[in-house]
Amino acid sequence: MKQVCIVGAGTAGLCSARRVLENKMSATIYEQTDQIGGTWVYTDRIGIDDYGLDIHSSMYQGLRTNLPKEVMGYPDYQIQASDISYVPSEVVRNFLEQFTHKYQLKDCIKFLHYVVNIIPKRDKWQVIVNDLKKQRIKFELYDYVMVCNGHYHTPLYPTIKGANTYKGYQLHSHDYKNSYRFKDETVLIIGAGPSGMDLCHEISKVAKKVTLSHHLPESLKTLFRFNVDQKPDVKYMDERRVYFMDGSKDEYSIIFYCTGYKYAFPFLSTDCGIHVDDNYVQPLYKHCLNANNPSMAFIGIPYYVCAAQMCDLQARFCMKFWTGQKTLPSQHEMLTDTKQQMNERFARGYKKRQAHMMGEEQGFYYTDLAKTADIEDIKPVMALLHNESSRRFMDDLLHFRDDIFRIVDDKHFIKIN
Repeated sequence: MKQVCIVGAGTAGLCSARRVLENKMSATIYEQTDQIGGTWVYTDRIGIDDYGLDIHSSMYQGLRTNLPKEVMGYPDYQIQASDISYVPSEVVRNFLEQFTHKYQLKDCIKFLHYVVNIIPKRDKWQVIVNDLKKQRIKFELYDYVMVCNGHYHTPLYPTIKGANTYKGYQLHSHDYKNSYRFKDETVLIIGAGPSGMDLCHEISKVAKKVTLSHHLPESLKTLFRFNVDQKPDVKYMDERRVYFMDGSKDEYSIIFYCTGYKYAFPFLSTDCGIHVDDNYVQPLYKHCLNANNPSMAFIGIPYYVCAAQMCDLQARFCMKFWTGQKTLPSQHEMLTDTKQQMNERFARGYKKRQAHMMGEEQGFYYTDLAKTADIEDIKPVMALLHNESSRRFMDDLLHFRDDIFRIVDDKHFIKIN
């Protein structure tokens, strides 16, 4: 029986294990914490855990999803839970627990196991793992590896001249748990992605003043609270002030970075053949298979997607090739296809750091995967509803979570309120 190593017991790792098992392979999931759920697990702690390892949960108190639950389940296992569409984070966590129970995945998971290194060994993978509870290093061999360690691994900070001299408090959204720290403060939020927008609204309820700095081509349509203003990118800082690209300047007691995360795979040896350049993970065939060593897959790399749906699709994509039902293209063909697709993306205006961003184009990506592997595609309604929700988020931050959606059929949804 072929042995598959899966790194991480979150959304990607769980559905990958399910697909491995149904294809009569053996799955072992290594999970650094003592719980399933990955980024959906809330903890008050930040920094390092009891074993001296970085804590990677990005959940905060009171979080509700910024996507409707109707697009957040797996293709054949949906989130039920409630009549509302935007559910509390614990609903998603419970959903993953239920999925784990239904497909009997618990026996595959080795909790409190930290993957130290993965190294190609002839035609297999040597996985060096630390059993944290017993403080014992193990050496294991696997036929395949599925990297499922998520997007929220290593905070990304922008390079801003003078940031290291600024005397105010600076932190990243990765370490945000609640708004208490911001009460009566003057706050500069850098970044207007989903976290920046959401947390700007939360922090403005208690802060004296909030500035949202971003490089979107025009001011955001959403109506913020009275104490929020918008500024362009930061040009530089000194000990006391922040200077913006439009020539204005101001003072803040807290600078809060909502600038996303770096893809990070500290456990991969250089021999694995993967490198990350400005958040572009290379070389990945179809954003998924390691083109240099295609018995290694990365599940969940693309973003602004229906994550659980896509992770399941990617896992099924891998299984079709790894079981021999489909023959993999040659390395040359995979690299050529990848270069062509990425050049087309760059020609459409994507930057290198947006190499894996899908958004409005996610449906085309799903169909490409499905056609390449001759597997069932994700229903078109999922991408349509995801994109509609994203537009509502940008246009009406304060009220978009009141929307209630229902799926009508494979191609249509309705808003029922």
